[in-house]
Amino acid sequence: MGLCNSHPKLYPGDILEFPGNSYFSHFGIYYGERDGVPYVAHLTIRDSDTKLLLFGRAINAAVKLDPLDVVGKKYKLRNYLDDKHPPRDFYVLIKPEIDEIMTKPITFDILFNNSEHQATMLRYGVKKSEQIEKVYSKIVPTWKDLFEKKKI
Repeated sequence: MGLCNSHPKLYPGDILEFPGNSYFSHFGIYYGERDGVPYVAHLTIRDSDTKLLLFGRAINAAVKLDPLDVVGKKYKLRNYLDDKHPPRDFYVLIKPEIDEIMTKPITFDILFNNSEHQATMLRYGVKKSEQIEKVYSKIVPTWKDLFEKKKI
């Protein structure tokens, strides 16, 4: 699945992946259009210095609604858990949760609450971060075992 600019048709509740630095991509949920402008709900860090976050936490995070173009010009559709978990209904569950969560401060945690966790939690009701699991498997295989057994 290469990144290209021919984008698929998006439906509210779709998970979008925006390529980031070499380690981590940024994830969001397609929210739909307002006045013809497509919007994405995504967990974002308000602090300008995100470098300290590589393995850190930021207290000052929030789910924000931003125009798709502002979040990123390149993205791919990543509804990768659809075969394991049925996507939840956007209008009944996901949208009200996004609207509610936007009013609350959130602690961003690269390992346990990053933008991918937030996106999968909204779409499926399940927290998952493949990119963190890949990093775990590269860095500390023993951690990965614990992680999968939910010991840490």
